[in-house]
Amino acid sequence: MARQNISSGTPWEPIVGYSRAVRVGDVVHVSGTTATDENGGIVGKGDMRAQAEQTLRNVERALASAGASLSDVVRTRMYVTDISRWEEVGRVHGQFFGQVRPATSMVEVSRLIDPDMLVEIEAEAVVGSGRG
Repeated sequence: MARQNISSGTPWEPIVGYSRAVRVGDVVHVSGTTATDENGGIVGKGDMRAQAEQTLRNVERALASAGASLSDVVRTRMYVTDISRWEEVGRVHGQFFGQVRPATSMVEVSRLIDPDMLVEIEAEAVVGSGRG
């Protein structure tokens, strides 16, 4: 089965040794994704909702590069730095996945790689499994 590594072109991918996403057959795994723009700057500093939106847009872009879409997502994992604000992230997740309803989890972490990052999301998709 062929393996396709998808890169976002960031300089840290080869340093850390990871891909933005990996597709093997019909399965796509999207690495932990944060609210960064095309230049690597953090979008929505201090705003968990804005970061969740940007993060999921970045996940969507990675999926598209792998030939998948949000409707193909079967699993997400959300990491937040303040679980008391879970609803801000949860509502955004619902806007993106309300009809798809993948299996998911949300956990609080003490910190992400940059202190301005509040949200990180991973996704797994099965190409062609999307609803409608």
